[in-house]
This record gives sequence, C-alpha cells and structure tokens, in this order.
Amino acid sequence: METLSETRSHGGTQGVYRHASSATGTDMTFAVFVPDHAPGERLPVLWYLSGLTCTHANVMEKGEYRAACAAQRVILVAPDTSPRGDDVPDAAEEYDFGKGAGFYVDATQEPWAQHYRMRAYIEQELPALIAEAFPADMARQGITGHSMGGHGALTIALRNPGRFRSVSAFAPICAPSQVPWGEKALGRYLDEDRAAWAQYDAVALIEGSARLPDLLVDQGSADNFLDSQLRTPLLEAACAAAGIPATIRMQEGYDHSYFFISTFMAEHVAWHAERLKG
Repeated sequence: METLSETRSHGGTQGVYRHASSATGTDMTFAVFVPDHAPGERLPVLWYLSGLTCTHANVMEKGEYRAACAAQRVILVAPDTSPRGDDVPDAAEEYDFGKGAGFYVDATQEPWAQHYRMRAYIEQELPALIAEAFPADMARQGITGHSMGGHGALTIALRNPGRFRSVSAFAPICAPSQVPWGEKALGRYLDEDRAAWAQYDAVALIEGSARLPDLLVDQGSADNFLDSQLRTPLLEAACAAAGIPATIRMQEGYDHSYFFISTFMAEHVAWHAERLKG
C-alpha cells in the first residue's frame, strides 16, 4: 500500500492511499479518516460508497464528515466507484456506465468481466487491507452511501448478514431492476437474465427474505431523480412488509447534490456511532 497523502484535520488524519488490487487487476485509490486514538486502540469503521461519476475524493472534499467522525471516534473509509487505468474498458460518452459507474457488481460479460469486480473488492479485498493497515475494529462496522453508492451499501449489507451493525443511505437507487440506470448497468455488466440481477437489487433482496439490522435513509423531496431512478417508496414498502425497522425521511426542498449529503452527514455518523458502541 502506498500513501499518497496524509493531512491533519479535526483531531485526526485524513489519508489517501493506493494499492494494487487483485480483485480488479488495477491500482485502486481510497480515502480513510482516522480520529486520534490511544496506542493499540481499535475504532469502529463506517464505509461510505459514492455515486455515479464520483471517486474517493468527492465525499472527502464535500461530505463534511470529519468533525463528526472525530467527535464520535469513528473511522470513515471511502473507496473509489470503479476500476481505473488505460487498460480498463470504458464508455467515455456515457456518465452512467463504465469508469465511475461500477455499480458495486462483479461483471460477468465482456469486456467488463476482467476489471469490473467492485463487489469482490468492497466485500472482500479492501476490508482485509483496512483490517491489516489501520486501527479498525472489524467487529464494529457500519455502511452508508449515496445514490449508486446507496444501492451498494444496501445490497452489500443485505448479502452479508451479521457483518454490519448499522446501515444508512442518502438518496439510494432502491430497485435497480426497475429503473433506467439499473437496467442499463445490470444488463450490460451481467446479462439480460433478470434473475441474475436480484442479488444487486435491494428491494428484490428484501422481498426474497434478506434482512437488515436497522436502516436510516434520507431523501430530498426536490431530487430530480426521485421518481425516475431512485424509487424510494418501493424500499419503504418492502421494509414495511418484511418488518425491517426503517427510518426513511423525506427532506423537504433538498436535491441530489453534496449540499444535501453534507447537511445530514453528521446525523448519519452519530446514528451509526450509537449502534457501533461497545
């Protein structure tokens, strides 16, 4: 692992790191904020997964999480959203597919299958590296994310019962199988067999008996993707039918941007921290 930068901030260290990933076959960059802590102390971990077009840097620069993470003494890990590099296939003219749009799946179709393995990277490889290189208590993990990253957070938690004590999301893509962003990504990364898509669809996973320990979702009422791409009411209905405790808040007047995310970030960090204690 290579340290690209480490900067003092809010009583902690904001770092950016790079390593050679076996999952994606590329170098991968990620950000980690570590609050000050006693020698040998292990801190709980909150994963933040970003949305379409983003890298690790978007939340690091605009998410306003460091003061809250320092106060709550929680490590925040922000991975990239896709593999990168000149040898990685891309759809450069499409913002919602290819680089910056990995959708947290393991692709099975060519030319994507070799490198677009973000599920394996986030679920297996990066957690092992975090456990080894940082003062992380991997028995106390939470996960959150925005939009495509909210989809990632929900589906990763649903597929890995018991790994995360807390799950939240900002404006998640709730039912990718039923919206244009998801139909495009799942159809091309996987195949046209919709049965194979269910493992990457939060609503489908919940309807198929997967469960979450607890859930917090914030969604802006002025989000122009709400009805066409996000479909929050489908998640709310699925949780209610399954008996999953879910707090799903419609925030009046907020859009899809980091102005929205940063407004409620401290609340999400505190909510996770409460569930990660002990």
